[in-house]
Amino acid sequence: MTEIAINAFLLAFPALLSIVNPLGSAMIFHEVTFGREAQRAALARRVAVYATLVLLVAVGAGTYILSFFGISLNALRIAGGFVLSARAYEMLSAPDTTNARKQRDAEPVGAAEEEDLGGYAFFPLTLPFTTGPGTIAVAISLGTARPLGWPAVGAFYAGAAAGVVALALLIWASYATADRVAAALGNTGRIVMARMMAFLLLGIGVQIAINGVVPVLQGALAR
Repeated sequence: MTEIAINAFLLAFPALLSIVNPLGSAMIFHEVTFGREAQRAALARRVAVYATLVLLVAVGAGTYILSFFGISLNALRIAGGFVLSARAYEMLSAPDTTNARKQRDAEPVGAAEEEDLGGYAFFPLTLPFTTGPGTIAVAISLGTARPLGWPAVGAFYAGAAAGVVALALLIWASYATADRVAAALGNTGRIVMARMMAFLLLGIGVQIAINGVVPVLQGALAR
């Protein structure tokens, strides 16, 4: 069970890290909260908490909701792997497009007057800026990697939940120290980071798809 939990963590954390890219997002977070340094730490903490809840629901319940409609686990794995791979290829070929989208997602905060920004913590800073539709699709796809049998499933979700929490802590730290992250990375560093994360996500997407294709082929050949 421990091995299953560790493997789930090693699957969930890199995949979610790749799509969320907290360090790159922190630079945009810094821009939209510029001049509100006193509120930045509290806002970062709330975004991290909300992101944790969104991702836990997506990882834990997403596959069961889809299975309710009669979609097999292997079909979910294949589809999820393709979605991840397509998303990763998009990020890899045009990282500036992803950054531009995140910038647009966060515009309501940047345009706000001097006020308490707590009302923006969930929308748009959590959804869709930090955990947008692409991130939720990745989280649901990760849920398809669960093994069979309830003890193993419990260990898998414990490991995946640990990965979500680890990511949330990184989001909190990156956003709370966004001014230092922006100064350290710079625009070139953000693009390099985005490409590295996209390549990692591409490999994870292909692996999830393979995990679905192999059982389907084995079943077809055994007939």
